[in-house]
Amino acid sequence: MTATSAEHSTTAPGSSGGGHPQRWLILGVICLAQLTVLLDNTVLNVAIPSLTDELDATTSDVQWMINAYSLVQSGLLLTAGNAADRYGRRKMLLIGLALFGVGSLAAGLAQSSGQLIAARAGMGVGGALLMTTTLAVVVQVFDDTERVKAIALWSTVSSLGFAAGPLLGGFMLDHFWWGAIFLINIPVAVIGLAAVAALVPESKHKQGDRPDLLGALLSTIGMTAVVYAIISGPEHGWTSGQVLVAASVGAVVLGAFALWELHTPHPMLDMHFFRNQRFVGAVAGAILVAFGMTGSLFLLTQHLQFVLGYGPLDAGLRTAPLALTVVVLNLSGVGARLLPKLGTPWTIALGMAMVAAGLAAIAVLGGAHGYGGMLLGLVVMGAGVALSMPAMANAIMSAIPPEKAGVGAGINGTLAEFGNGLGVAVLGAVLNSRFTALVSVSAASLPAALAAADGPADRARIAEAFATSLETSQLVGAAAVLAGGLLAALLLRRAERTRA
Repeated sequence: MTATSAEHSTTAPGSSGGGHPQRWLILGVICLAQLTVLLDNTVLNVAIPSLTDELDATTSDVQWMINAYSLVQSGLLLTAGNAADRYGRRKMLLIGLALFGVGSLAAGLAQSSGQLIAARAGMGVGGALLMTTTLAVVVQVFDDTERVKAIALWSTVSSLGFAAGPLLGGFMLDHFWWGAIFLINIPVAVIGLAAVAALVPESKHKQGDRPDLLGALLSTIGMTAVVYAIISGPEHGWTSGQVLVAASVGAVVLGAFALWELHTPHPMLDMHFFRNQRFVGAVAGAILVAFGMTGSLFLLTQHLQFVLGYGPLDAGLRTAPLALTVVVLNLSGVGARLLPKLGTPWTIALGMAMVAAGLAAIAVLGGAHGYGGMLLGLVVMGAGVALSMPAMANAIMSAIPPEKAGVGAGINGTLAEFGNGLGVAVLGAVLNSRFTALVSVSAASLPAALAAADGPADRARIAEAFATSLETSQLVGAAAVLAGGLLAALLLRRAERTRA
């Protein structure tokens, strides 16, 4: 099959005969593009001191440099997925790579905070197109027998990006100026453009004569407002006017979006998907795995730095076993081999139970046994993520018709963004409320409370209260993940029985 021979295909090219003949090479190209996007989610964090010094950036500027990318990307995921289905997944993949490359060049050469924020927003547009089209293409070029393994390898890139981002950023900053962390994306984008043009087949599905422009507008505004509220909550307070207005606007606009999609003849998102128990079960699980993983890592970095006394780079290195476990297990195909034997519901239940057990081990053993106890929890969590995440992504994508693969990928990415934001927000709120109750004063952070402490004994009491608060919030996260895993497995099991 040539790069254009499936121009008007409405079914997966790999639905029979073992898939596209160059499918594994295509997967490698797609994973390279995906890795670049995911690295950019974390690589900027280590450059904050350099940006503050060289661009005279304020705290608010730095927050917008980080958030502009994730805000634009998450707000556009559904729209980007629909555009890929309608106008061609290969075409949108090429446009996404080009936008990401141009945005990276602009970011690397930025001379002011405003220029960098604008460039990061442009990169977010490219990132939304890449996040949706990469998974959609995987679904198109692999048949049912190999799709789970391919999705497992695709999802491995997420863990690799998380682990490698801070390390790559630290290396680049040690040897070059801060702009190099963006300029490194350009050769990757160029290689990706050439490889996609040569290898990836085109596939698209005509959905009526006119695109759903109002649906696209409503979903983008609603998603952006909700994600903005989640991002802003920890900083401004969950009851502040800024957060409440954004959350209210998001809820109202997303409600209007749902009503519009039910009544328009060619919706970008078919709301009847949510009647499918298999789809709903996978959705619930995906949100809660992201919730547990991101929320726990948010707590974990504070545990390593504030309680165990590691520096930022050392703390980053000590979280790497989680990602490395995911990478090793997915590359070895353990999850892909277990899924047919256990079935989707039991695989997800087992995986999420392991994530919950790892979180509980970090909470209980991390305090008593230091990093040794924490390491056990990280490895168990990684094994759980390696089992559950590919199974849930496959459940979501298999519950959606192949011609809607882009929208399915957009839903998958949107759920991850929601789960990430909720994990940090909810577990962070549990930590803060427990800490405030234990120290009997209102403190913005542990360093602020220690600075106001009255003598060594008071500082020791405050540090102990923070460690206790971390343990409580990690156990809350473990309980939420376990409950979510059981709920997802139950819904998926019921869906399988109904279908049978």
